[in-house]
Amino acid sequence: MKFPQLKLDNQICHRLYMASNGIVRSYREALTAVDLTYPQYVVMMALWEKDKISINELLDKTAIDGGAMTQILKKMTEKQLLHIVKDEQDKRKRMVQLQAAGTQLQLKAESIPAQIRCKFPSISESEATQLISLLDKINSDLTIK
Repeated sequence: MKFPQLKLDNQICHRLYMASNGIVRSYREALTAVDLTYPQYVVMMALWEKDKISINELLDKTAIDGGAMTQILKKMTEKQLLHIVKDEQDKRKRMVQLQAAGTQLQLKAESIPAQIRCKFPSISESEATQLISLLDKINSDLTIK
């Protein structure tokens, strides 16, 4: 090969791409059981962590694209998992709030992280912690501030 720096085996980005696709695929079965897509699951986790947050806070927390978020929130509203309300202090601001079904869904989803973690038997807890730290650094470096 003329340019070894172009070999796939030398690329961090390609490994991240393959891992990301594989992880999202591994969630399919568990998320089908709770009738969520992976992006919807990410939104639900953010709302279970802190309910009634602005759409901007939700965008920041999840790093989901604004256009995609609009569609996700629309579908989740149709499923009666959440609703969008105007902020009481600032009527221009829109807040995302869980409905009862969205809150109850947390009980069904509680086991999903452990189900997914079991798919990585060769990674120790300390390695998983290190991986999270490294990915946080990558994401921080790539975030335009």
